[in-house]
Amino acid sequence: MRGLDESTDVFVRTGQKAQEQVRHAWDGFINFAARDNVLEVALGLIIANAFTKVVTSFVSDLVLPIVSLLPFLNRNMDEKFAVLSKGPNYDQQYGYNTLYQAREDGALVLAYGLFIETVINFMGVSLTLYAVGHLYMLVTHDKIIKPTVRCPYCKQYIGESALRCRHCSTWQDGREDEPRSDRSSRGELADAGSSLVGEAP
Repeated sequence: MRGLDESTDVFVRTGQKAQEQVRHAWDGFINFAARDNVLEVALGLIIANAFTKVVTSFVSDLVLPIVSLLPFLNRNMDEKFAVLSKGPNYDQQYGYNTLYQAREDGALVLAYGLFIETVINFMGVSLTLYAVGHLYMLVTHDKIIKPTVRCPYCKQYIGESALRCRHCSTWQDGREDEPRSDRSSRGELADAGSSLVGEAP
């Protein structure tokens, strides 16, 4: 029964190797998922998703119904649309009552109301995030919103307090506009000053 013993031994070794590979893959997944930055990103995404839903509900359920009371709208913003191509069941007198009815009839519509609602939602989320960022800076004194300016040479955005542009490496204090001789003399003075500092006891 030597052949049977060898087959059993091969089967056992194959099973052990597969078990080790599964354990190694599982340990790698745990090491990846349990890292601090991954957990922070996951938590941030969950909070951002919930925050977006709250702001979207605020805009859709509170702001837009009030806007829809304007005389020239006379219906909900998301139901404002223009019929570009009529469907077979189009009512010549009353038209389509809802956007859903028009699309179900196969009409080609320009749903500008939905677009306006999406833009308002975007502006609401953006302004709310901006306000939360300023509130966070006010409480923690941590500047997470950093003002930027355009580099006068490469026209790229850099930090407002940056001394040199990180794109083109030019100085932002005006020395780039000076004649080359003045810049050379300034560099020589800086080198002389550094040498004197080095020679001081």
